[in-house]
Amino acid sequence: MHQSKIAGIGYYVPKNVYTNNDLSRFMETSDEWIQERTGIKERRFADRYEETTTTMGIEASKIALERAGITAKEVDFIVFATLSPDYYFPGCGVLLQREMGMGEIGALDIRNQCSGFVYALSVADQFVKTGMYKNVLVVGSEKHSFAMDFETRSRNVSVIFGDGAGAVVLQPTDEPGKGILSTHLHSDGAEAEILAMYYPGSHANKWLKDKPAYPEQELGGLFMTKEILESGAALPYMDGPAVFKKAVVKFPEVIKEALAANNLTEKDIDMLVPHQANLRISQYVQNLLGLSDDQVFNNIQKYGNTTAASVPIALCEAWEAGKIKDGDLVCLAAFGSGFTWASALIRW
Repeated sequence: MHQSKIAGIGYYVPKNVYTNNDLSRFMETSDEWIQERTGIKERRFADRYEETTTTMGIEASKIALERAGITAKEVDFIVFATLSPDYYFPGCGVLLQREMGMGEIGALDIRNQCSGFVYALSVADQFVKTGMYKNVLVVGSEKHSFAMDFETRSRNVSVIFGDGAGAVVLQPTDEPGKGILSTHLHSDGAEAEILAMYYPGSHANKWLKDKPAYPEQELGGLFMTKEILESGAALPYMDGPAVFKKAVVKFPEVIKEALAANNLTEKDIDMLVPHQANLRISQYVQNLLGLSDDQVFNNIQKYGNTTAASVPIALCEAWEAGKIKDGDLVCLAAFGSGFTWASALIRW
């Protein structure tokens, strides 16, 4: 079996910068309040009518393909991770395939939210390792801004998220000890509802016993109703403190799992690229693992939480800045809604 390596990487963020002070025009918040809780100073929002999750993924993919030295027609398979697809269905993978002029290749969409890219990377890794495909395009892209509520009632959620995309090309390598060494995937749905968007959906309130059953939903209606929209029930829900408590346990666990699987320790890590959920979570994990500032890369300050896009964007920025060099041990880790969490250990 082959090892798979990241042969090309790219990212794209929209040009529109929204600072914390910009958000304070719409809701009761402040730069100090947001930075103290999240570390975020600004984020990017896509053009409402010109940019989509797919178009941003395409821009990131173009850069990754160029750096990998291949054309779009040479891609064998697509794995596209997002929680904000252009359509309810079909997924973004086929839209990217169409718009980039690729052949009739397979396209798989991953719905694992913040850990989506690491899950997608793991799936792509298996295809390359087994020899099924030689050029797999892995994309993480999000357009949160179109669905967020910029009123005070939603500030705990809306100040956190931003838009952007990242992509990598995976190829086989015969170089000993190089490439993706291992990936580790986990989930626990016991508390799925504490970070979720309940509507639209077909659940008809089966899982939401403490919520009102909207008339149309009693019949198992799939999409939005007037009552749901007016009540605000369609807005994303997050119990921030509960998510934080879970994340600071699972993040270090899955990182240590990856290291143990390869007979390595925290001291061997050259660069940890965590999912950019909250700077306070990253700092807590950094201190717990005894890592220096030079061993951890964070860019949430500039982009906010771009969920499935955050790991590839941060990975690409770190590499472009020369913080990841040939032979470095790189660890990717993510935790998010589901709950799902994952890690990948890479010898660059």
